[in-house]
Amino acid sequence: MSYKQPVWTRKIPTPALLGLATLGPLGRRLPAPGTWGSVAGMVYFSLFFRSLGPAEFVLLAAAGAWVAVAVCGEAELRLGRTDPGEVILDEFVAMPFCYFGWGHMVHLLPFWAVCLVGLAAFRFFDIFKPLGINRLQKLPGGLGVVTDDLAAALATCVVVHFA
Repeated sequence: MSYKQPVWTRKIPTPALLGLATLGPLGRRLPAPGTWGSVAGMVYFSLFFRSLGPAEFVLLAAAGAWVAVAVCGEAELRLGRTDPGEVILDEFVAMPFCYFGWGHMVHLLPFWAVCLVGLAAFRFFDIFKPLGINRLQKLPGGLGVVTDDLAAALATCVVVHFA
């Protein structure tokens, strides 16, 4: 697969780019940065996605994923490492996908419970990467950083809906 890192990310100063990729101190200073990025993503969903219709939800989530692919890929280049642990923008933008169609779930559980179940399931899929999710990490650049998290989020969405 051919992938070319977008040019626009090269213009972002390194401190700003890495600050976005690591969500500031969440990725750089806290233990278990992927979990903190996921928690931040859950809050992001709660604040910005909760009242959206399906089309707006998908457009906003897809836009976030597109930006994350570019930013995470550039962060890899500047840090000189593949999928660095402190880069957690991928977990952040993937979390809303866990809750797509969440309105159907809140009839059975309170909103906070749906959020916590989604967070726990996402962490499971993100850490253990079953169902071939681990192969997605081998995609080049930011695609590999973000796509495995999107697959984990979609697996979470399916499991949570059926649970």
